[in-house]
Amino acid sequence: MSKTHTELVTELGRELNALLVASRTVIAASAARFRPDLQPAAYQLAAMLAGQGATKAGRLADRLGMDKSAVSRLAKTLCDNGLAQASADPDDGRAIVYSLTDAGREGIQAADAVKSDAFFSRVAGWENEELTLFIGLLRKFNRF
Repeated sequence: MSKTHTELVTELGRELNALLVASRTVIAASAARFRPDLQPAAYQLAAMLAGQGATKAGRLADRLGMDKSAVSRLAKTLCDNGLAQASADPDDGRAIVYSLTDAGREGIQAADAVKSDAFFSRVAGWENEELTLFIGLLRKFNRF
């Protein structure tokens, strides 16, 4: 007997919840590899800077779904630890942009290795066709 749409959506919800739990575990391990003495949120901010380059605190707050003052505190922590630097925005000298230092980029590379290992181990036995299908379905799901 085939499952109803509602049963399938419920099952999907369970699997997505398991994925989110696993993702949080990987993020925590990556954050510990980045700098074990800092909050995981500081790692997420640094990872965002690694992907976007020099960015204003307001934009970082929007992208991370955090309060701007919380992002500013985390950015200050990164700066105080030599992982990021603050500088005047070249387009608006009154605004501040944050960017990673070499030490920050090195930390992100080490943390990315943890994430890569986790992803590679999860899909090690998958065929390319399965990966392609999974990527396509995730891409479709993420466009809601």
